[in-house]
Amino acid sequence: MSAPEPKVITGVLERITFQNEENGYTVAKLLPDSREQRGQDSLATVIGPLAGAMPGEALELTGHWQHHDQHGWQFVVHSYKSVLPATATGIRKYLGSGLIKGIGPRTAEKIVAHFDVDTLQVFDTAPDRLRDVPGIGAKTVAKIIAAWTEQKAIKDVMIFLQGHGVSTSLAVRIYKQYKDASITIAKNQPYRLAREVHGIGFKTADKIALAMGVRLDDPERLKAGVLFALSEASDEGHTFQPRVQLSERAAELLGVEAVQVFQAIDALITENGAHAEALHRTDDGSYENVPLAASRLRLGEPAAEYGAPAESAIYLLPFFHAEEGIARQLARLRRPPIDLLTEFQTVDFDVVFSWLDATEKMMLADKQKEGVVMALTQPVSVLTGGPGTGKTTSMRALIRVLQAKRKRIVLAAPTGRAAKRLSEATGLEAKTLHRLLAIRPGGKPQFDADAPLPADIVIVDETSMLDTLLMNTLLKAVATGAHVLFVGDADQLPSVGAGNVLADLIASESLPVVRLEQIFRQSESSAIAVNAHRINSGQMPLTGGEIADFFLFAEDDAEAAAALVVDLVARRIPAKFGMRAMDIQVLAPMHNGKCGVAWLNSALQAALNPPSDDKPQKVFGNRTFRQGDKVLQMRNNYDMDVFNGDGGMIMRIDSVDQVVAVQLEDDRIIEYDFTDLDQLTLAYAISIHKSQGSEYPCVVMPMVMSHFMMLERKLIYTGLTRARKLAVLVGSRKAIGIAVRNGGASGAGRMTGLRARMRQNNT
Repeated sequence: MSAPEPKVITGVLERITFQNEENGYTVAKLLPDSREQRGQDSLATVIGPLAGAMPGEALELTGHWQHHDQHGWQFVVHSYKSVLPATATGIRKYLGSGLIKGIGPRTAEKIVAHFDVDTLQVFDTAPDRLRDVPGIGAKTVAKIIAAWTEQKAIKDVMIFLQGHGVSTSLAVRIYKQYKDASITIAKNQPYRLAREVHGIGFKTADKIALAMGVRLDDPERLKAGVLFALSEASDEGHTFQPRVQLSERAAELLGVEAVQVFQAIDALITENGAHAEALHRTDDGSYENVPLAASRLRLGEPAAEYGAPAESAIYLLPFFHAEEGIARQLARLRRPPIDLLTEFQTVDFDVVFSWLDATEKMMLADKQKEGVVMALTQPVSVLTGGPGTGKTTSMRALIRVLQAKRKRIVLAAPTGRAAKRLSEATGLEAKTLHRLLAIRPGGKPQFDADAPLPADIVIVDETSMLDTLLMNTLLKAVATGAHVLFVGDADQLPSVGAGNVLADLIASESLPVVRLEQIFRQSESSAIAVNAHRINSGQMPLTGGEIADFFLFAEDDAEAAAALVVDLVARRIPAKFGMRAMDIQVLAPMHNGKCGVAWLNSALQAALNPPSDDKPQKVFGNRTFRQGDKVLQMRNNYDMDVFNGDGGMIMRIDSVDQVVAVQLEDDRIIEYDFTDLDQLTLAYAISIHKSQGSEYPCVVMPMVMSHFMMLERKLIYTGLTRARKLAVLVGSRKAIGIAVRNGGASGAGRMTGLRARMRQNNT
């Protein structure tokens, strides 16, 4: 059957009904210039790739007509180009559509009233004449001119990239990164996009490269594929990959033979683009690297299949240098020439604890006392324990002793929520590690080895969240002679970033560790704490009876469980416990599916913050952001001083200036440009991983069999321990049972070399 003959129609894009941000597929309404091409409501439905097209634009579309049984006649777009409107009415609608930052309907009315059909010619050839328009100030004119110039340049980039499946938002990011050089770099150095532009993965860059004529076996393509495979592994938590495993992974990605990938790995190592060292299997069957000063190129015995070393660990350079740095910095801190807390080596701690009891009403258990003494007398130490075991009380006691001796104390945590909790618990200011170190654009910290933190002791809470790169940056900034105390729950999920830092610190047996295990009286009546410890020991949680802060709603069907979650959050929990729905946090094991983060966010947004005429909103890809929404920052942005895990609420959406204003939990107002909304996600429901370090009045956690791949003890334990007053599980008893029994710890399977390096540096 021959393809339909291409046709061309022109018209004004009235509105976009749907757009997939990833591939640009769009469903929209067009007002055609020709009457016979209009539908019953005078508008034609157009579908297809319209990445970058905006309501109000005049378009020339190439494609064909088709009849859909449900939706009637549709014009299927093969390609399009933007044509500027020729009438004053069209120009007014075009400029006032929100396409150009700084121009809303009123400003568009003023401009077109002044220049009529010559308006767009003025924009292109004499934009300074906009200053002649009554009621438009110089600042607004400057903003409009800059936005018009940028929009034209972005459109050129979009048109070039559209044929390679690059979405609108990614095209904007490419332009922001490279400006006028965008198309040149995309054509000639496409793999730079994967390395330098957030969100452009290897697959997108590779699609562009292959379209430009790059061969499958091109050495630069093979090396880029290896680096991407290593990057993917780091996203899974690994700091290295065994060479054979890496080669097989990259070969599948690249569509080439593994032996070709081995050659690419060799080339990367020779060029100092990656690092290799010897590797062996531990007794439990997992991998552990053995740092060697020997040849970095041909370590281990050759594998007959490939004629290359099988047992070697291949690192991306940042992770190799970070692991080496951590081990080296810990060795420096553990054996200082001076000790800034040396006076505590001769203190009578019986007197200290009697003073705490008498003056501060702090009566510590033996293990808590041991933790305080350890922190004061050991330069680097770890205090770990589950919920209700007294970690916070131990820290408060430690801080009071240090304050009595007028010591400089620095408190820090990996996320804003964790830092806020630490401040509230101790009465001292606590900062996120990024703000403590004053990490600036480019990831460069203000405090480092040359300018250490002004502290006698640094106390880091929620250390389980600390990844390899951030740990290395922190330790560089700790002065020789200062103490460091790492506090955290070793049984929680490991960090989102690569590494297994807290677990490796403990397992290395090279640092003093105190583990708190006793649940204290104030927590014994809390079923949350009791059930957390039961789950951690492989037992099912207790429900029913007199328990008032832990509930299980059994529901096997995922869709029914999701509906129940929404009802609990929107109606039942607020009615019974007097909580605000916005204070209830839904934590889900997975992103996809009926009980996943994405579906729950959409349903909860509809229930808790439905659309209305007085609530501005912005559609971005497949997400709708609305004034009043709970949102979460998804990655570090040093320029804006916001970091992965920062939460807040949308206070304002300005369609003229194209900004979304978010009030963060620390009360700062951050303005996001519309093109930066890929950094935000709705936060009515978040992943359990994203909840680490946070605490909420109430947690609702769905667990169903469709979450099977994620069901493990650490996951349910971490989610449950985020609840302060009330915890509610919704879902399948079978799924919960699987999670509780599955103690194969997440993180234990992470491939990291820190443990081995610490042991080596300790000998």
